[in-house]
Amino acid sequence: MVEPQTDGRPFMSQEIEINDLICPILTDAHKAALAYGETLDIPLNEDAVLDHARRRTGFTDFGPDDFRERLNLLLDEWNADSDMNNLQRASLFGYVARYAANRLLIHDVLKRHPEIHEQSIERPVIVAGLPRSGTTHLVNLLAADTRLHSLPLWESYEPVPLPGEPMLPDGTDPRYARCAEAWERMKTATPLIASMHPMKPDHIHEELELMGPDFASYNFEWISFVPGWRDHYYATDQTPHYEYMKTALKILQWKRGKKRWVLKCPQHLEQLPVLKAVFPDATLAITHRDPVAVIQSAITMNTYGQRLSRKRITPQQTLDYWTDRIDHLLQACVRDRHIWPAAQSVDVPFHEFMADDIGMAEKILNKAALPPTEQTRAELKTFMQDHPRGKEGRIKYNLARDFGVTPEELRKRFAYYFDASPAKAEAR
Repeated sequence: MVEPQTDGRPFMSQEIEINDLICPILTDAHKAALAYGETLDIPLNEDAVLDHARRRTGFTDFGPDDFRERLNLLLDEWNADSDMNNLQRASLFGYVARYAANRLLIHDVLKRHPEIHEQSIERPVIVAGLPRSGTTHLVNLLAADTRLHSLPLWESYEPVPLPGEPMLPDGTDPRYARCAEAWERMKTATPLIASMHPMKPDHIHEELELMGPDFASYNFEWISFVPGWRDHYYATDQTPHYEYMKTALKILQWKRGKKRWVLKCPQHLEQLPVLKAVFPDATLAITHRDPVAVIQSAITMNTYGQRLSRKRITPQQTLDYWTDRIDHLLQACVRDRHIWPAAQSVDVPFHEFMADDIGMAEKILNKAALPPTEQTRAELKTFMQDHPRGKEGRIKYNLARDFGVTPEELRKRFAYYFDASPAKAEAR
């Protein structure tokens, strides 16, 4: 349940059940936001997006033009989506306009400082695994080790600062402030997101965000319904986009100084050969969890967000899409897992990780030739004390009620994965 605090904010009790998932009960704030969205005229077209980016940055050179095909594929699919509401159109315009601006800024800094290309991203520690399988907790825990560089959300959203933009009077980076403001808006609009996937500015994020300026990655599937984009992604070699992301990491390393990186992204699970080609000396940690537990978490989060993005709630469509999507990730993982040898990889069963977070982190660091020091152990312990699991509450799922399928029925599809991995059944 969600209990109100005296100041009106939701208090996250130990267990949260979303009783209005399929038939949302909209608050006054929801209604006001949706009404405001209807007053907007959002031009989802290439000229509008790129002109916005030019005005924001003052630059005009986007570099190679191949990104335009991918941008227009997205825009065409969004414009054809009659169930998308105006509030969502505004949100998506913000995404692609930010990516276009970042592309201008990235290209500009590379032109002015070609020596950035000489940077090398050496022996990163990379976390892969299904979404909602502990990858976020694991990368944030590993990032507590100050021997490693990591990618906080605020910097992933704006990896290169706007030209001439000063720090705020209190010394805060304006990019950080913008990210913090966006998080506060998200918590107001969809407060239970904090229990599902925290997006605080300091939260360590996925490096696929750095593929955004190249208009690539499966991230667009999480923020919109784009089966056409998914099919294009499936059919396209992702190596150039991984190389683009690696170049963006080089920019950050050039600014910060050289260290090894800790990275993570569930997409890597279906791109293991590409990941190996682009980061051949990495250490890879692959989380393994019951796909049913993953699916119920993913589709509940997705459906919860639909109250402010879609004209109607589509539980069957959401179930079908993400069941297929998780299946694709796992089929690819099982097929390609052998590409990463034992000397460079660690399997992370979810149940073992949850039983001993720090022990698993130390195992990964040892595999990466980063044996934990006393300082490392203290940093990991401090992180766990400051970030206890369930701090924001735990969602109680009900697949049968909300999506018309039982965990047992859904799990049958993934027998091959249980046979090939250390994952154990969880959801009942």
